[in-house]
Amino acid sequence: MGKSRNEGLSVGYRIGYGVKYVGWHLFGPAQLTEADDPHMRLKRQRAAKVEAARAARLGA
Repeated sequence: MGKSRNEGLSVGYRIGYGVKYVGWHLFGPAQLTEADDPHMRLKRQRAAKVEAARAARLGA
């Protein structure tokens, strides 16, 4: 099955994610460990949200 472009996430969430990601890139702290890095935390949160959307879509 092909990967959906929005992966079950709303337009508002995707825009907010992009704004936060760019904001952390421009104004965030420099060189943190992976556990403390805001970019990685944002990616982990998004991955969890995508998995929840997939599970809901598949009815699991």
